[in-house]
Amino acid sequence: MTIRHTLAALLSLALLWMGKLQAGEVTYHRFASEVLGRDYPYALYLPEGYHESEQAYPVLYLLHGSFGSERDWVESGGLRQTADRLIREGRMPPMVIVMPGSESWWIDGHNEAARTAFLDELMPYIEQAWRVVPQREWRAIGGLSAGGYGTLNFILERPELFAAAAALSPASYHPLPPRRSTAWRHPAFLDAAGRFDEALWQRSNYTAYLTDYLEREEVVPLYLSAGHRDPYNAEHHARVVRQALLPYQPELVTMEVLNGGHTWRVWRASLPNALTWVGRFLQGPVPLETLAESRVAEEKVAEAP
Repeated sequence: MTIRHTLAALLSLALLWMGKLQAGEVTYHRFASEVLGRDYPYALYLPEGYHESEQAYPVLYLLHGSFGSERDWVESGGLRQTADRLIREGRMPPMVIVMPGSESWWIDGHNEAARTAFLDELMPYIEQAWRVVPQREWRAIGGLSAGGYGTLNFILERPELFAAAAALSPASYHPLPPRRSTAWRHPAFLDAAGRFDEALWQRSNYTAYLTDYLEREEVVPLYLSAGHRDPYNAEHHARVVRQALLPYQPELVTMEVLNGGHTWRVWRASLPNALTWVGRFLQGPVPLETLAESRVAEEKVAEAP
């Protein structure tokens, strides 16, 4: 064997060893949802060492796009490989990533109450079923396209819940979506007569929450991105969001423009910076003992006269 072949073999073994050392786990789950009247599916990324550790982790909720599923970020977005690498490089803390599945645009639409199910069922369920810290400083949210639409809506309506957010090519069009957008034919926005409900769009879009958000004390650091050839003009609409937030949180809203359109190629390229951004603002894993002590202290404060 030549020296070159020997070095190549050693490098392959080293990469294999590192992959095993820092390999997260992806599994698929579901639970019964009273709000939806069906099972609520979700994919779950657990960082390397989760099962062996005695720690509670930060959590990121990562939303898919229109007509997508809980499998999209794993199967098309390369989520596990990207998260493994960023954790290994120290660019984000080890965290649990929840990728829920929705049949809506993350709103209480005509087909299902996805917003209510997410806030009132999924999040409390995850915090009970998995070792995540149920506090704002350990919780983030992100999504692409319709999932970016949902992300902006959630953080502006409920900023007290999230420490950071990332919206990739957010479909947060104002005042209405472009005619090519799937929103015009999605059951979430179609009324009983099959017509697009413009009023529902406007009262569900981020603009409905913006004024109240700007009057609150909580600030949610936000990463925005879009492709420079996006056929839905997501770059323009993301810039509008950034301009609205810039005077309020000048150092805590950023935007990246990538080469490409409204595609997985752009979202895969954007994902590392999105995860790095939210990772900057999340607290790291904490010992379960510390978390338990914190809960006891909070209960005593709450019970004090």
